[in-house]
Amino acid sequence: MELRATQKILLVDDEQSFRERLVKAFNRRGFTALGAANFAEAMESIRTEQPDMAVIDLRMPGKSGLELIAAARSAAPEMRMVVLTGYGSIATATEAVKMGAVAYLPKPADVDDIINAFNREQEAAAPMPADHDFRAPSLARAEWEHINRVLNDCDGNISLAAQRLGLHRRTLQRKLHKYPPRQ
Repeated sequence: MELRATQKILLVDDEQSFRERLVKAFNRRGFTALGAANFAEAMESIRTEQPDMAVIDLRMPGKSGLELIAAARSAAPEMRMVVLTGYGSIATATEAVKMGAVAYLPKPADVDDIINAFNREQEAAAPMPADHDFRAPSLARAEWEHINRVLNDCDGNISLAAQRLGLHRRTLQRKLHKYPPRQ
């Protein structure tokens, strides 16, 4: 199902500036964009505004984005959802998709990334071949994801993240300057 600019989209993120920036960008493209900062505000908007789709932050104060996906799926089964988060991992991506999200995008993502994720939904809906083998991420990829989660938990403070990871600050900086491993 191709996105139409007349559709209503709900943007759920606890970071106010990021949420407001997305709301403005979607409004400029002709969508009716609504913002919500948490689970309660999002559910209220889903019940009253009945959006066609939602972009949901995974990690928020109170109930998480995964809990919101489950509740939204019950309240509005036709609503399409994309999970957008700075805490990307294979496990949470798999869980979000199992619960009904059509895509999982890492932050920072812009409006084009989000629109493309909704438009690729049909491609992703094609059944996987029976012989499809799930490949676990490499150790390097798992390390990179863990480092970024810890750094995000430390609000970008390199020294604090290095301390929590048991690394020297310079070692952590070198690891962060590398591109993430593909697998």
